[in-house]
Amino acid sequence: MAKRDYYEVLGVDRKAGAEEIKRAYRKMAIKYHPDKNPGNKEAEAKFKECAEAYEVLSAPEKRQRYDQFGHEGLRGAGVRDYSHMSAQDIGDIFGDLFGDMFGDLFGRRGRGGRTHGPQRGYDLETAVELTLDEVAQGAEKTIEFTRQDTCTDCDGKGTAKGKAPTRCSTCRGSGQVQRAGLGGFFQMVSTCPQCQGSGQVITDPCRKCRGSGTIPHKRTLSVKIPAGVHEGQGVRVTGEGEPGRHGGPRGDLYCYVRIKAHPFLMRNGSDLLVTVPLSFTQLALGTTIDVPTLNGTRQLKIPAGTQHASVFRIRGQGLPDLRSSGKGDLLVQIAVEIPKRITADQERLLREFAQIEEKQTDSESKSFFDRIKKHFGG
Repeated sequence: MAKRDYYEVLGVDRKAGAEEIKRAYRKMAIKYHPDKNPGNKEAEAKFKECAEAYEVLSAPEKRQRYDQFGHEGLRGAGVRDYSHMSAQDIGDIFGDLFGDMFGDLFGRRGRGGRTHGPQRGYDLETAVELTLDEVAQGAEKTIEFTRQDTCTDCDGKGTAKGKAPTRCSTCRGSGQVQRAGLGGFFQMVSTCPQCQGSGQVITDPCRKCRGSGTIPHKRTLSVKIPAGVHEGQGVRVTGEGEPGRHGGPRGDLYCYVRIKAHPFLMRNGSDLLVTVPLSFTQLALGTTIDVPTLNGTRQLKIPAGTQHASVFRIRGQGLPDLRSSGKGDLLVQIAVEIPKRITADQERLLREFAQIEEKQTDSESKSFFDRIKKHFGG
């Protein structure tokens, strides 16, 4: 399915500033959050769609590439794959931007502060374009993308060399704070806004990664695409996503397939379809034509009297079926080509032919119009 325009997703103008984009995302995220729409798959999909739109439009470099080249310009830019994330994962990424109340809505890990145990890294997505020939044979494609890698200066800790995080003074290292509820009758426990639930704060950040623990890194690798893959399908490359936290494993990279248009052939499942224009005389008298396949041309006999929109099937000339070891067929659809201009001799011959046609009693067109006259009393 084609992706929607990110500005349309967030409901903002293309000239919107960073704060307006942030407010729009906050509004949409609250509206479609799964906790507010339990069991609503459509709302969940829109929630993830909003997160992807915000990631791109809130990052100046990604937004510039998107404004200039659209979705195609983000190929290899390291955009996270939100379709495989939970609401908690997305909350971990963006919840901090909107303060403690919004963080609670997003449902941080454990709902009482973030876990200090190993956490898997986030998945990334990119796109790879294939021709129909590559779909038929399978392909090995070289892709380039940008991902976050562990900072080598601080080993992912985010602190300057020789420094360590300090205990958060707000929550005293617990990752949680208590607030008086309505009327002071009960206590509300929420994620600490100072340390975002980690219980620690970095007072001396690493200069290279500025305390994040990761830095952008360009990566090149070869990906094998199986034969018969369909438009929009994703090939997972294990362990090529973002690094995990607290010793957790890396996420995965999903390479989503886009199929380049063929000059003659269209895909219909595992079958291929080609429409061949032929003249009235070729169809009336019969002929032999060359039809395009993925392996060159192939001759096909067209019987005399073939009708418009007739379909001929050439077995085994389609694409491999991922679910079986078989192959589809090539479907050749016939279309009558009506000349837009004719010579004087052609017109004379056609009029003579038309006079002969009027004397025929077994033609379908004559029978059709005779039935119209009879029905309406003509």
